[in-house]
Amino acid sequence: MELKKQLGPKGRSRGRVTLADVAQHAGVALMTASRALSKPGLVSDALRLRVLASVEALGYVPNLAARSLASSRSNVISVLIPSISNAVFTDTLAGIQEALDAGGYQLLIGNTRYSDAEEAKFLRIHLQSNPDGVLLTGVKQSKEVRDMLQVSGVPVVSLMDIPDDPEWPAVGFSQHAAGFAITQHLIKKGYRRIGFIGAQLDDRTLKRAEGFRHAMQQAGLHDPRRELLVPDPSTVALGAELLGRMLAIAPDCDAIFCCNDDLAYGAIYQCQRRGIAVPDQLAVCGFNDLPLSAWMNPTVTTIATPRYRIGFEAAKLLRQIIEGEVVPAKQIDLGFTLMARESA
Repeated sequence: MELKKQLGPKGRSRGRVTLADVAQHAGVALMTASRALSKPGLVSDALRLRVLASVEALGYVPNLAARSLASSRSNVISVLIPSISNAVFTDTLAGIQEALDAGGYQLLIGNTRYSDAEEAKFLRIHLQSNPDGVLLTGVKQSKEVRDMLQVSGVPVVSLMDIPDDPEWPAVGFSQHAAGFAITQHLIKKGYRRIGFIGAQLDDRTLKRAEGFRHAMQQAGLHDPRRELLVPDPSTVALGAELLGRMLAIAPDCDAIFCCNDDLAYGAIYQCQRRGIAVPDQLAVCGFNDLPLSAWMNPTVTTIATPRYRIGFEAAKLLRQIIEGEVVPAKQIDLGFTLMARESA
């Protein structure tokens, strides 16, 4: 074949390989090669694998800009998350990837590090790629982000929380209700001097604190001294430090609700160092039900959040909106599960 004369070592092209080159190498029509890459469900597995083998052999890289101009679609989804190392969001990303793979979408991931400025920066960069849609973490964004989204007109679905506006597409659960539920669990177990420890202070943490406060006020037990909230990044070490600070402020606490499992682990380790029996002398509970929570000693009472399903259902909803399908509901509340274990 004439094409082979253009190939360098290992079959790689010395110039830019086109989709036409891939089609010629695979022995298929150009349209067939295009379908195999952009809509793999429309071709047989054998043909798709043949085209993919040619892509690998020639080192073909799709020209996304040209594809976007030709189809008015970029097949790019912008995903803005506050952390790429936190297991909460790695699970969510796995769900997003699973839902979007079948449609041939590519992800642009922005790690906003819980910063409004970083979120705005990444959104501005991502919008230059003309994404077909945006997945946002949370429902509270800066005016700059809201203005950019309004001007761009790009479809948006929010993750992790349910907004007050019923027209805003979102998949998640009520952070306030979850905070209320786990606090009520402690109250029903007989605890009365319950403290709250929170870090990072993103909107979701603050809503969990509101849920805690609501439950305590409803029971006539609220004491502002037993709330300790700091803006520091959440870590196990911080959980240990904050428990020490809480006991210095309110040594009579009989239970602690930590805004996430990392802080709860640190609080439990601090109790063990101080010889404080959990839960006999001090109950400790967390939030998110990370894998270690079921294996700690004692095992950790926490709120299980459907992180993978949130990512999957949000990406699925966004695809439906992009493709003009009728969606049964713009908001999907997946709820949460109280995991009552040994620590509380």
